[in-house]
Amino acid sequence: MSYQYFIADVFTDTLFSGAQIAVFPSAEALTEEQMQLLARELNLTETVFVSPGSDNSHWHMRTFSPLQEKEFVGHPIIATAYVLANAGKIDASQPVSTLTFTQKSGNITVHVYWEDGKVSKTQFDQNVTSLIDRFAPPDEELANFLSLTVSELDHKKYAPRLISTGFPYLIVPLWNYESVRNARFNYDAWSRSIAPQTAAQEILIFAPSTPDPDSQFNLRLVGPKIGHLEDPPVGSAIPAFTSYLCSFDFTPKGTHAFAVDRGENASRRSLINIEMDNKVDTSLKIRVGGQAVIFSEGHVFM
Repeated sequence: MSYQYFIADVFTDTLFSGAQIAVFPSAEALTEEQMQLLARELNLTETVFVSPGSDNSHWHMRTFSPLQEKEFVGHPIIATAYVLANAGKIDASQPVSTLTFTQKSGNITVHVYWEDGKVSKTQFDQNVTSLIDRFAPPDEELANFLSLTVSELDHKKYAPRLISTGFPYLIVPLWNYESVRNARFNYDAWSRSIAPQTAAQEILIFAPSTPDPDSQFNLRLVGPKIGHLEDPPVGSAIPAFTSYLCSFDFTPKGTHAFAVDRGENASRRSLINIEMDNKVDTSLKIRVGGQAVIFSEGHVFM
């Protein structure tokens, strides 16, 4: 049997940028084992398998890395919306189509914005509840397992914190963009530190400035399960990052709109637009949006 799939470049409007996500728009006949095999064969960061829900505005999506299924993902939501629109599976008669995507973690409301019959952008809503732990390893340990110097860590405005919105991230602020780009995870230093006791297996490092005027933060994920030179998608870490920002007293109550980028112009830069409603408590409503472009189309035979 033949299964159609598309590959989308996500959180970008330019081919060969952003994060590559594969989407199978009609995957209801595939078994879980087949999905995992296909994700492993395509060997992209994430592969999405879509099946219809209760009506034409409801879709089920299951997302796999080459190693395992993921409960919540960010980039694949944008990719799935663009692929379904490209395949003519979304009603384009109104300026905005509101959809429900069901992941293993629950339902996500997705808004698809149309312009001249084409998708101009996609945005999804998420209600975030976080656990915040101000415990963090000492600066020397942080610097060692990031292969940086202590002076590159930011303590003037921000501070390292452990944030969990269902998956724990150790979030570490750096002074500048160059430090984010130059960081290299050192497994030996990590194993000798107290960091593994935090239960976080991924470290989100960021700088509050970038070379590009359209973003305010540059983000990067590193960790013991991430390749030495990898710069993986950060969509799944956005809820933790927004909760992190709201955990500081200087972030005022109200709605904030800003953008973050991942990577750099020479290596698949992504641009993610974020709105967050800060209520100064542990609950937070965020809206994450961006663009995508369809890179390729293919079929697999099983």
